[in-house]
Parts: sequence; structure tokens; C-alpha cells
Amino acid sequence: MPIQIKVIMCYQTRLIKKKEEIQKRFQVDVGEVEELDSIELYSAFDFPKTPIITNQHKNKVQMFNWGLIPSWSQDNSIRKFTLNARIETLDEKKSFKGVIHNRCLIIGDGFYEWQWLTKSGSRKQKYLITLENDQLFTFAGIFTEWIDFDGHKISSFSMITTQANELMSEIHNTKQRMPVILKSDDEQNWLQGEDYQKFKFPYTNNLIANKINPNTSSQLELF
Repeated sequence: MPIQIKVIMCYQTRLIKKKEEIQKRFQVDVGEVEELDSIELYSAFDFPKTPIITNQHKNKVQMFNWGLIPSWSQDNSIRKFTLNARIETLDEKKSFKGVIHNRCLIIGDGFYEWQWLTKSGSRKQKYLITLENDQLFTFAGIFTEWIDFDGHKISSFSMITTQANELMSEIHNTKQRMPVILKSDDEQNWLQGEDYQKFKFPYTNNLIANKINPNTSSQLELF
């Protein structure tokens, strides 16, 4: 029988731009971030440290763990359920409603998604989703801090998702979800606490989907 692969939105991102490009694009200090290397694939279920910009420190890049751990949590096991936060229910979920105003920009230049080619999902096509010319962009996020039982502070975040736009509905054709990818003009608005409801579908950005196949190359676009 074919191997079944569990795929949910959005748990794999890419950041291959150099530190200097990030500094220039966002006008931020990256000097203290030693781990900021080109990463072809961040896998959320590894709870990786990922570069973000918070509304508390807008002028520098920090490395926070993917998978939000609420301050009231007894341990970090909850983080596997808080990798994504649905924008439609942010103010309803206990893990998120208290930190809605803790805004962050999650830096990336791509993310991955699979299109189901069969109803069962036994065959899938992988896509890399980017902006035009592989530009740097940001995913909308929220963050918090948690103190473990040894007194160590862990800073973590959740990526905001919304209903899929036209392009992503074709690709993420099961869950029909996508991350909120901010337009560059809206990045400061997000950080400054603008009503998050304004960023849910039909809010969208111009995306390009590149089919990942070693033998062929094709592209889908939404403008």
C-alpha cells in the first residue's frame, strides 16, 4: 500500500536569504543573531528557532521557537497544537486570546504545501510558494514567553492562518488554509496592533507556486 503522508497547513517554511539582505529589507539589527543561516526548510514539528521581529523590539531580529507555549502552561507539550493559530478564532482559544496584541513578523522567503492528487492522499504534488523574484516577506504571528521549572525563559510564536485564496485553494485542496502573508506596507500595521480581522481572507498577497519535481518545472500565479 502507498505510504500516507500527513500534511497540514502551514508547517514548512524556507529562508535562504543572507543576513545582510534581511538587515537591508527590514532595516533591523541582526548582529546578535548568530544562528541566522540559510535554511532550505524549517519544519515546525522540530520547534525550530526562527527569525522574527516583535512589536516589543521592532529594530532587531530575534530567534524564537516555533510553537507557542502559553505562560500558564505546565509544560511545553502544548506547542505541537499551537504551531498555527486560526485568525477566525484567535479571541476564542485560551492559548491565543491573551496574547493577541503580542504581534510579530516571521521572516521567510517561501513555504511548502502539498496538493492531493487523489482523494485518499496517496499521491501528492509538492509546491514551493513564494513572492515574485523570491522576495523576502513576513508571515503574521503572535508570540509569548514561558518560564520552565528550571527558570529558563523560552520565547515562542504561532503562525496565523486564514482561509485559502484562489491559488492556495487549488494547491491546499483539502484543508483550504494558508498562512497570512503580509504585504510590505502592512507589516508595521500588524506590529502596531491593527485589528487582526482586517488580515483574514479575502486579504491576500501576490503569490507564485512552483511545482517541485526533479524532472519538470512549472508555475502557478495569482495576481
